Amino acid sequence: MTAHVTFNFAGTSVLVTGGTSGIGHATATLFRDAGADVTVTGTKSAAADYDTDLSGMTYRQLQITDAESVNALAAHFDRLDVLINNAGANFPGGLDESQPDGFDASVAVNLTAPYRLTVGLYKALKASTAAGGASVVNLASMSALRAVPLVPGYGAAKAGIIGASKALAIELAKRQITVNCVAPGLIETDLISAEILAHAMPMIPAQRAGKPEEVAALVAFLASDEAAFISGVCIEVDGARCV
Repeated sequence: MTAHVTFNFAGTSVLVTGGTSGIGHATATLFRDAGADVTVTGTKSAAADYDTDLSGMTYRQLQITDAESVNALAAHFDRLDVLINNAGANFPGGLDESQPDGFDASVAVNLTAPYRLTVGLYKALKASTAAGGASVVNLASMSALRAVPLVPGYGAAKAGIIGASKALAIELAKRQITVNCVAPGLIETDLISAEILAHAMPMIPAQRAGKPEEVAALVAFLASDEAAFISGVCIEVDGARCV
């Protein structure tokens, strides 16, 4: 017997940043298939520039570290029920994160930008018509909880996202807006090489990498009315990785 979780987000307005690939695309697809009105962002000019299936979604170009671009996206929404801050990157612009410029660039992409967007969408989130109120789900990373010397800026930024989420959860609770984090471990995406998988596998008791759809399901639950009393938490999705 196999059990499947299903969601009904009919009539729900959802924004997924970085929704053109990986976890972001799996999340956007889940919400779309559950009846939501989904907007995804990417860096390219148009949805047609991507190989992934973006049918049934609204596409908006976003340069995540450009304050004007972020502010313009926020101003587009009069009402928003669910915000998924998924867009992010390590080694932004190919910079070395162990150096100050690379560290700063990673923090700008992975912490400052999603914080700016969330604050910019306060009014739209407050106008949510969802029965359980609006939801913000931020994608953190297990690198926020375990030292990864190769990407110190990324790890620090993701740790900052967890801290910012807890603070925003308290601030926005009175407005019926929940704010939570999901921290994925090793997940099967185009960015994961066979070498990385081979190196990490002995440390994962589940003996496999996670699937983007497994992260997406948790994101959807945290955005559902059933999770309206869950806020300020960070949930790990890492197959019980032991080190």
